[in-house]
Amino acid sequence: MNQDLEQADDLQQDEPIEDTAPDTPETEDETPDDDAVVADGIDLNEALEEANDRYLRLVAEFDNYRKRTAREKLETFGNATSNVVEKLLPVIDNFERAVEAPCTDEEYHKGVVMMLGQFQSFLEKLGVTEVPALGEAFDPNLHNAIKQAEATEAFPEGTVCEVFQKGYLLNDRLIRPAMVAVAG
Repeated sequence: MNQDLEQADDLQQDEPIEDTAPDTPETEDETPDDDAVVADGIDLNEALEEANDRYLRLVAEFDNYRKRTAREKLETFGNATSNVVEKLLPVIDNFERAVEAPCTDEEYHKGVVMMLGQFQSFLEKLGVTEVPALGEAFDPNLHNAIKQAEATEAFPEGTVCEVFQKGYLLNDRLIRPAMVAVAG
């Protein structure tokens, strides 16, 4: 075994050592420009610009996605809230009629008034407001005219003189127009 090691040492000493360093340019004409760095036939500055452009586009696309989903989320919440409030309005109308109706039991009447107050408080918290109607100028975007009445001093032509059913807004969105009579 010692003999094998001695032969291997002799072989390594006899062989010349090869230079494995990459070829370096001999003249100034062969050096790459400072602006254009080339590796394996690829312009690195150009590749960097392309990668940066793709990155900026991806960031912008993600930002647009984030904004769009936030907007859709708000819109969906608004639609759901609007639908629930729309279904709840006839119940509130009935409570208002019950409060206006004559009642002999004072405690019962007081309980109905309290429940109506809770409903109204709930609507306020959601951002639901009543459409201004009585004495206001008729607005076809907010009012649904179902009757025309004669104009008077109190209600000149084009104003709402009677409200049959209240209208409601959720923030700026009309949930239900007010059913009114218009002086004309």
